[in-house]
Amino acid sequence: MRKFETLLLLSPELSAESREGILAALTGIIEREGGKLAEVDQWGMRDLAYPVHKLMRGFYVRLVYEAPAALVAELERNIRITDGIFKFITVKLADEAAGEDA
Repeated sequence: MRKFETLLLLSPELSAESREGILAALTGIIEREGGKLAEVDQWGMRDLAYPVHKLMRGFYVRLVYEAPAALVAELERNIRITDGIFKFITVKLADEAAGEDA
C-alpha cells in the first residue's frame, strides 16, 4: 500500500457538526476499503488567495492515509458528490528511503 495525502476545502457555511459528519463519512470509506488512516489535520478557516465558487474563505482539512489505488478513486468519487466540499487534491507521498546511500 502507498501513502497518500488528500487536502479538502470545505464550505465556510458548514456547521461544526456537518464538518464532523463529512469527515466521519470519508474516514469510514478509507477504513471500509482496507486503508489505514494515519492523520486527520484540521487547519481551520482560512482566507483564499482568489475567489473559488464565489467564496473567499474555506475550512481546510488534511487527511493522510495508506491505501491501494482503488481506494483513492472511490474516495475521490465520494468527495465529488458530497455537498460542502468545493475543492480537493490528492497526492501520493514520497516513499521513505529504504537505506542510506554510501
